[in-house]
Amino acid sequence: MNRIINERSVAPNRVIVFSRYPEPGVTKTRMIPALGAQLAAQLQLALTKRTLLAVCQSCSADALDLEIRFAGGTAEQMANVFGADHRYLPQVGNDLGERLTNAIASAFAEGVKRVVVIGSDCPGVDGSLIAKAMEALSTRDVVLGPALDGGYYLVGLTKNQPQLFREIDWGSESVFHQTINIAKQSRCSVQLLQPLSDVDYPEDLIACRRYAESFAGVLPQTRDGILSIIIPTLNEEERIEEALGEIVGYSDVEVIVADGGSEDATREIAERMGAKVIVSNVGRGRQMNAGAAIASGDVLLFLHADCRLPDGYRDLIRSTLSDRVIAGAFTLCIEGDRPGLRLIEQGVKFRSRFLGRPYGDQGIFISSNSFFKLNGFPNWPILEDVEFCRRIRKHGKISVVSAAIKTSARRWVKLGLWRTTVLNQICLFGFYIGVSPETLSRWYRSRR
Repeated sequence: MNRIINERSVAPNRVIVFSRYPEPGVTKTRMIPALGAQLAAQLQLALTKRTLLAVCQSCSADALDLEIRFAGGTAEQMANVFGADHRYLPQVGNDLGERLTNAIASAFAEGVKRVVVIGSDCPGVDGSLIAKAMEALSTRDVVLGPALDGGYYLVGLTKNQPQLFREIDWGSESVFHQTINIAKQSRCSVQLLQPLSDVDYPEDLIACRRYAESFAGVLPQTRDGILSIIIPTLNEEERIEEALGEIVGYSDVEVIVADGGSEDATREIAERMGAKVIVSNVGRGRQMNAGAAIASGDVLLFLHADCRLPDGYRDLIRSTLSDRVIAGAFTLCIEGDRPGLRLIEQGVKFRSRFLGRPYGDQGIFISSNSFFKLNGFPNWPILEDVEFCRRIRKHGKISVVSAAIKTSARRWVKLGLWRTTVLNQICLFGFYIGVSPETLSRWYRSRR
């Protein structure tokens, strides 16, 4: 590892890392419901250390000057945690825009030629990415690394551009687009880096699972031979006990209930029956990602609360997955004796077997290694299973097991068989022609 310049001598390039002192109960507060205050602080510590390691690996010592801008704690406390060889300065300003402006203006005032500012919440940042950002500043005015949540994890400049950080709705999903628009209005040439995931909410923790060595002690280590069953829930107290009763109590099965903020006794029942419970933002994709993030199994099974697994499901799952088959699902059986339900089952069988498009109510299973490499489900309010399976098919085969998973007919009964089917097909058509999942979700809810 190259030693980084820490003295007052100015190198031509500066990387400024924005972080905060990892104090339990103060840092990563949005993770506390999922991890607890102590582990949330350890997560902040691990993320910052990983970012600093990436900076150390990015450039030669004589070309790089590292500065850490921190919030909370003192410079001495930061040095005790992250090492005394770095330069620590407090963040100054009332919001993120002011803090960025002040840090960048100070760097250019000292004679720095190129400045890259990185947040400490993105585990995907590595040395090559930082080097690429610095290289891009040879021909561009601005470099931005877009985050998947609508912000950005990196910004690079060749001169002070304070207008880029004004009139921005910090913390919203429009931060990146607002910044891009200001850059265009300012006639700045912009280079974009690859989009990466920030780790702000429990569902974002799956981004950390790809780097197990960096987050040991914060998130579980994968255990061979363990099947993790993840059940997303929202006010399922009437069904959760029956669902869990058939799957808890096995030494090779870990059951995780990923709750979206139930207002009934769902979580209490799940905990009483021995399931792990994690609370995340509502939305099936978000909840399943949050559950997967704390799973220790080498295979993950995503199960709806109103579905019942077939006998022997553990052996069926293990025997189905292979080098070619990286994911699978079960044949769908809808409870009830209405003739229309049998037609729906036949349509699902054709779609999943011959088109390779099973849906979430068929119990999708996949190796945890493949799941984390694929970055899990999209954090969408609807059709997250459709997009996920489409991504799976680009990397391997999805196999449909002949054994049937039984699912409740409640949604078909509530709206009617044909009305439900038509609504589903309209949503799918909208998805394939490019309508956003948020728009489709609003439309779907209004029709229900």
